[in-house]
Order: sequence, then C-alpha cells, then structure tokens
Amino acid sequence: MRRETILNTLLYLAMPVAAALALALDEPFLITLITRAAIFALAAVGLNLALGLGGLVSLGHAAFFGIGGYAMGILAHHAQTYTPVIDSWIVLEGTKSMPVIWLVAIVSSALAALAIGALSLRTSGVYFIMITLAFGQMFYYFAISWPAYGGEDGLSIYVRNDFPGLNTLDPMQFFALVFAILSAVLWWMGRLARAPFGLALSAARQNAERVETVGLGPFRLRLVAFVISGAVTGLAGALFADLNRFVSPTMFSWQMSGEFIVFIVLGGVGRLFGPVAGAMLFVLLEHLLSPVSDFWLIYVGAILLLVVLFARGGLIGSLAGREVAHG
Repeated sequence: MRRETILNTLLYLAMPVAAALALALDEPFLITLITRAAIFALAAVGLNLALGLGGLVSLGHAAFFGIGGYAMGILAHHAQTYTPVIDSWIVLEGTKSMPVIWLVAIVSSALAALAIGALSLRTSGVYFIMITLAFGQMFYYFAISWPAYGGEDGLSIYVRNDFPGLNTLDPMQFFALVFAILSAVLWWMGRLARAPFGLALSAARQNAERVETVGLGPFRLRLVAFVISGAVTGLAGALFADLNRFVSPTMFSWQMSGEFIVFIVLGGVGRLFGPVAGAMLFVLLEHLLSPVSDFWLIYVGAILLLVVLFARGGLIGSLAGREVAHG
C-alpha cells in the first residue's frame, strides 16, 4: 500500500475518531470545532479541483461560499418568519429542509460559477486572479448594501434546518451529516481526477496547446471544472451557515478565498486529501493559538512560509513523498 494511501486513510479516520472522543468527554464545543474543519475542508476540496488539477488560482471562490450561505439564510429566514421569498405572479415560500436548501445552494453557485468562469477564463495568470477577486468583492459589497437580509450586520437564523431522520441540533448528528457529505465528495473527486475528464484537465494545465491538437478544448475543460468547483464550495457555504445559524457578508470576503487557498497549500496542492489536512491544521492552530495571542495568524503565516519553502508538496507531499496526486 502506498504511503499516501495510508496517510489519506489516517486523515479520513482522524475526524470521526476525534469527534467520538469529544462525545465521550462530553465536549460538544470540540465536536462543533471538528464540524467546522470538515466544512472548510469541503470548500477547499471544491477549490482544489480548479486549483490543483486545473491550475486556476481563484481569489473569488468566497463568492460561491457566500452564495451557498445566503441561499440557506434567505430560505430559512422566510420559513421562520412565515413570509414568501417571492410574492408576485408566482409565490415562492421559504423552507427549513436541508436537502432543498442544498439543491438551491448548489444550483445558484454553479450558475454564478458558469457566468464568472465564462468571463474570467478568457484571461490567465494574474489577470485571472484579479478578475475572480473583483467578482468576489462585487458580491461582498452587494451583500453589505442589501438591507432586506441584514446588510453589514448579517442575518441570524434561530433554529437549525431539518434533515429527515436526524436531530440536526445535536452536534454529533450534525457532524455525521457533514462528514458523510465530505466523504461522498472526496470519493467523487478521486474518481473524477482519474477519469478522462480529470486527465484531460490536468493535461490542459501542463500544456494547453497539446490538448488542443488532439481535439479537446482547454476553455471548456476549465469552465466545467470551475463550475463543479463553485458548486461544491457553495454546498460548503450552506453547511457553514447552518452550523453557525448566521450569514454575513464576510462569507464573500477575499480573506475567506485566501483561507481556502491556504488550506490547499498547507495540505498539498492537487492532493486529494490536501485540503482536509490543511483545514484540520488551520482550525487546530486557530483553537490553540487564538487564546494565546490576537495575532495568531502570524504563526500560521510562518508555518505557511516554511511549507512553501521547504515542503513544496505540502504536508501530504512531504510525508508521502513524490507520488501521483489525487491517488
């Protein structure tokens, strides 16, 4: 068995084992903390498809995270206030059903990613980074100036949404739900990376001209990857909003996009479990260092610098060696 496979297995088991220990110790806060790490990992797994396989450095993925969060916030807000979302020639009611909210979050984020990707993917390099950043900031300032849903103060949701057969207010059951989604997405991303689409996308990252000569369009490959990436990140946004029972414009901020990239770089760009390792490490450092200093991100920055300089494959790459990514 390859070292990376063993490492991936250990990382995969770390979250449920830690959650079970927290449950045994009667520490619901720790379960919530692990759930937060799982949601961040899900968002970064989505970005890793575009960044790791496609080579698309996006500083606007918080836009999709925020769209997913506000999809949940708007639908749940109207459900708890018993007012329709739309009340004109059609009537659209709010809902507290998680599957419906997830579907709306995924579709909304995918459509936004399609529109943003269709424009931004006509550029490359630093221009692509700046255009995605600009789109993310447009959503951020729109959310700030949207008083119907709290504006700069955000929007509180008083009761967590429902999932059939589960008590989602129970931290362990909500963690199990999030972890099941993360597991499904990791399995799918692993299959996608080894599928013809994933191989073609990786080839387009390495040499776009060569891919074109065999009849494949790099633009279409990257656009599809960008849309899938945005949809997964949007789903993570909906889960994050449900975890906190609160949405705010900060979900759209460029700092959030930067954190997703930090997760991937820390864990290993293009590695299937790289975002998982990076998100777990980031949340752990935040939990341990934030009580010590208000400037705890300085220490995270120092660790990131060491990873970039001396562990180019991230944590997984340095521990597993130079093996094929997404294995």
